[in-house]
Amino acid sequence: MTNPLVKIRSERDQMSAIERRIADFILDNAHLLRDYSSQQLASALGISQSSVVKFAQKSGFKGYPDLKYTIGEAIARNGNGHTQLPEAVQDDAPDAYQRLQDGLRRSKLAAEEETRSLNPRTQIEPIVEMIDQAGKVFVCGLGDDGLFAREFAMRLSLLGLLTVHHADPILMMANLSAARPGDVLLMFSEFGKLPELSQVSRQFQACEGKVISITRHTANPLRAHADAALVISAHDPAAHVEQLLYRSSLQSLLDFVFVLLCQANPDRHRQLAINLERIHHLLES
Repeated sequence: MTNPLVKIRSERDQMSAIERRIADFILDNAHLLRDYSSQQLASALGISQSSVVKFAQKSGFKGYPDLKYTIGEAIARNGNGHTQLPEAVQDDAPDAYQRLQDGLRRSKLAAEEETRSLNPRTQIEPIVEMIDQAGKVFVCGLGDDGLFAREFAMRLSLLGLLTVHHADPILMMANLSAARPGDVLLMFSEFGKLPELSQVSRQFQACEGKVISITRHTANPLRAHADAALVISAHDPAAHVEQLLYRSSLQSLLDFVFVLLCQANPDRHRQLAINLERIHHLLES
């Protein structure tokens, strides 16, 4: 069963203004929700009680009590994904050190689990097929996204896929002259809002290629206009921790897509073994 907080978070961008206010309150105060009746929640937000009840029903619950109970159960099992980490670790505080280590590990696991929930099999398998059947795979990403794009492009090359990688949208735009129908563009962009990346994507689709966006699960222009999307979940009050959660969840998802590509096509798997052996000999010589 999908974590109700994951469900609310993933659907937030499609909600009305009042629904977003309710969703934000629940996401920020999930551990306190058990103390709020529907009327108290409505009063805290300055809205009607019926708006709270309708929100619960629209989210797939029988009513507000069902929503509150389900969220309480989820927190008891998994927490709310916002593990509070100690601000500092002193040399004479081994317990704080251990809490910091355990807290980060739990936060990563929670973010990766949310990411898995947001990318179901029905969504990932068609993407794997698109990549496997592509004549060429174009890969683009800037900044930190470019690091993941480069590494994934290398892995695709090891599978025998003809891969075109650029960390510069201008150079990628110049390479679109080589795009053909059925080719695939993997566009890495955490927030999906850079106009130049959206422009490259539109031009690629004009060449009858398919665009796969890799972004956060928020609504964004790149994701909205892509033919398919992989989405990443990463939430934490501390910005530096949230960035680590994003990187961890993204890497986990890309690793799974790569394994699926290996399993989907035996020829790809054989080519991977051949290329790895060639690299091994090269490094030893």
